[in-house]
Amino acid sequence: MIAILAFVAQPSVSSVFSENSMLSKGKGKIYSIKVKNAEGKDVKMKQYKGKVLLIVNTATRCGFTPQYKELESMYEKYHAQGLEVLDFPCNQFGEQAPGTIAEIRQFCTSNYNTQFEQFAKIDVNGDDASPLFTYLKAQKGFGGFDTSDQRGKFMDDMMRKRDADYDKKSDIKWNFTKFLVDRKGNVVHRFEPTDSMEEIEKAIKDLL
Repeated sequence: MIAILAFVAQPSVSSVFSENSMLSKGKGKIYSIKVKNAEGKDVKMKQYKGKVLLIVNTATRCGFTPQYKELESMYEKYHAQGLEVLDFPCNQFGEQAPGTIAEIRQFCTSNYNTQFEQFAKIDVNGDDASPLFTYLKAQKGFGGFDTSDQRGKFMDDMMRKRDADYDKKSDIKWNFTKFLVDRKGNVVHRFEPTDSMEEIEKAIKDLL
């Protein structure tokens, strides 16, 4: 049985709207985006130019949290070949990423010995969504859950009860949605939390 809790100087408003509008239309480039690291400092995505990126929104109290182990395994296996795993904790889905970023980091290192980069907590949907995830969603929309898989059917049933047309929208559906970016900054794959880690690893190897 699968247990997934289902709970549901500042820039000007005009400049934020303009930036998000540009990204949502796919006119932005991933390397022009800035994110905040775990210390709250700006990090330019262009520092990852030439790397293969697996970008993930995570949570520490989710049915999918054990995927941290597999993410760390892939990071250790392929980091020397150019893979970076970028971890963005997000508390928007069932409030399953509570606590400070320091507490989240302690949880991850203690339980899964994670070594890949972890960033400040963000929103991935809504008015306050991270520009990075706004861009990623614009490049790769939701492709659906595999309803032949038990976990995929569970997620599809849960989402459809909330919104019959949920699958027609590009928003992030749950924790541990993953975007794979090639060495040139192209968003080449979007993986839902129910997609197999073996499939993700194969896609990473193809890009390396």
